[in-house]
Amino acid sequence: MVTIQRVLTVGRPVETVFGYLADFEKTNEWDPGTVRTTRLDGGGGVGTTYRNISRFNGRETELVYTVVELSAPERLRFRGVNKTVTASDTITLRAVGPGETELTYLAEFEFRGVARLAVPFLGRQFAKLGDEAAQRLREVLGNL
Repeated sequence: MVTIQRVLTVGRPVETVFGYLADFEKTNEWDPGTVRTTRLDGGGGVGTTYRNISRFNGRETELVYTVVELSAPERLRFRGVNKTVTASDTITLRAVGPGETELTYLAEFEFRGVARLAVPFLGRQFAKLGDEAAQRLREVLGNL
């Protein structure tokens, strides 16, 4: 399993941050690996599904993500699946001051089949992806 975790603080209220991140299509704006995310089914709540096309290490892959948990305003969980990987994204939010939110982003990738053999060689690329996602989250959330 590959795990990426980043913690950042943004100058926006926790409710604003939660509302923005609850719409998984917003990954188009902040996730550096996302090529395109579109809603497949549902109204945006738990059980809603999204098609996500991402580019990583020079290759495109498609996952179907499902909203697993929306516990306003402190926790969001999404689960993405395809034939080679299951991705679990957990975002935890905490108000740390007036108009300030601490965001903990945890992404876990469980690879299957031949793909899992490449995991030991991809650590730096995953770390870079995590750093870029944290930076873009800071920028996008800071401009809400």
